[in-house]
Amino acid sequence: MKKTLIAAACLMALPMTAAAEYPEQPVEFVVPFPPGDLEDILTRMIADEFQSQYGVPAAVVNKPGGGGGPMPGAAEVAQSDPDGYTVGSFVVDVPVVGPQIGIPALEGDPFDPIGVFLTYPFVIAARGDAPYSTIEELASYAAENDVALGHFGNFMIPTQVTLALAAESGFKFASDAAFDALDCNALASGDVDVMNTTLQQIFPCLDDVKILASIGGERIPLTPDSPTVGELAPSLDLALWNGLFVPKGTPQDVRDKIAAVAKTVMESDAAKQLAEDTGALIYWTPADETSDLISRNTATLATVNELIAE
Repeated sequence: MKKTLIAAACLMALPMTAAAEYPEQPVEFVVPFPPGDLEDILTRMIADEFQSQYGVPAAVVNKPGGGGGPMPGAAEVAQSDPDGYTVGSFVVDVPVVGPQIGIPALEGDPFDPIGVFLTYPFVIAARGDAPYSTIEELASYAAENDVALGHFGNFMIPTQVTLALAAESGFKFASDAAFDALDCNALASGDVDVMNTTLQQIFPCLDDVKILASIGGERIPLTPDSPTVGELAPSLDLALWNGLFVPKGTPQDVRDKIAAVAKTVMESDAAKQLAEDTGALIYWTPADETSDLISRNTATLATVNELIAE
């Protein structure tokens, strides 16, 4: 008994090994798209700031999914350890559409949101000489004339919102088609009459086109007179945004550290300049508000799908 007590006392006297404090190893920020777009640029800025603050390697890993969109890359993040060393930078489709399309890794709400930081500057644009300047005028014109819509793919949320807005406004486009690029030439050539595109694509001819509406939570500063779709049809208030997510179960203190870095980046002069140069809305929405946003967007997308199906 005496020996046992002595042994126990010796063990108690040994220094306890402190739990490792996050982060202590490289962190990957997974962008499930090719490099170069706004989400990639901003996520790289987050990775750089993370590395600067914490002294561990942090880098963006692009995992484009081709026809699968962002879902294959998102599934990899969902299946990673919930330790903060794999962070997903995802568009709205991942948390809103992903759980509904039969990908096991994305079922059952597998992510904890860190926050949303970007709304892409999508607009509905027409030629400068078009006989309509508003969605209401377009609806009246389309009742008697064929109008062709150009977009980046029927699976894109801005495309779905545009088609739903037409239905809500009482008309249908005579035709619609997907394009790799929708810029000034697409309108000038007559390939399309109206197009759903990003503001960056039409910067060179912005003074020569009509912006009928923007697709986002607030008006784009570069086109302040153009209403949002949400203003025209509140039930269709849905935008293409991007945010940070981690596997569910990631410790709160880890999520807080990632969020703090991202918030710092979005409030930086570099981010403000990027917003000014591109028309993108750049900001920081914390996790609890992001969860509410996802719930609202899921309900709104159901409304959009009902309108498109009619």
